[in-house]
Order: sequence, then C-alpha cells, then structure tokens
Amino acid sequence: MSFKNPRKTKQLRRDLRQNMTEPEKLLWERVRNKQLCGIKARRQYGIGPYVLDFYIPKAKLAIEVDGKIHLSKEVKENDINKDAFLNRNGIHVIRIKNEDVVNEIDDVITKLEVIVSKRLEE
Repeated sequence: MSFKNPRKTKQLRRDLRQNMTEPEKLLWERVRNKQLCGIKARRQYGIGPYVLDFYIPKAKLAIEVDGKIHLSKEVKENDINKDAFLNRNGIHVIRIKNEDVVNEIDDVITKLEVIVSKRLEE
C-alpha cells in the first residue's frame, strides 16, 4: 500500500472533498492557494490508512477539524490511534474544534501560522 494518498482511500477522499463540513469549507478558503505562510495546503489527504482533513506537507503538519462526534468514546479512540500513527511518521497533528473555526477563524489562522513557522524552522 502506498503511504501517501493510497489508492485504497481514493474514493473516500473524493467523497470527503465533495461533502466538506461548513467549518472545513471556511478553513479551506483561508489556507488554500498558499495563503498560509506562502506554502501549499492539501485537503482530504491520505496518509497510510487515514484521511487527514488538511495536510501541509512542507511543515509535516496535519490539521483536523473536529465536531461533536469526536467526543464519543469510539471516535476518541480512533483519533488517538490516528494521532499516534502520524506522530510515529514524523507528522505533527493539531486538532481544532468546529466552533473555533466558525467563531474565531482569525485566531485559528494566527495560531496555525505560528505552528507552521515553528515547524518550518525545525
């Protein structure tokens, strides 16, 4: 299996891009076309068996936009496994609540810029 964008997750990634949540759409409008620190961001990007909401390859940064479903025990466990897998592969994960994206998008972008800048310095 290919590590990046494996064929196995191709249809899922396509479906997720076509059915993005409102917070994902809002964040995508602010990070696409190299708007975040002048570097490329990707959406619904596959890494191993997982699909990331957003991925910034140059910074090795995964951005997950989490809604209320992420409060359930089963989804929390999956998130822990996903984060551990990504961390083992050198990818830093940041999780942002839907409400923060919707209500405080400028603060979210500022926070992401700081994180991306630090990741690029490493």
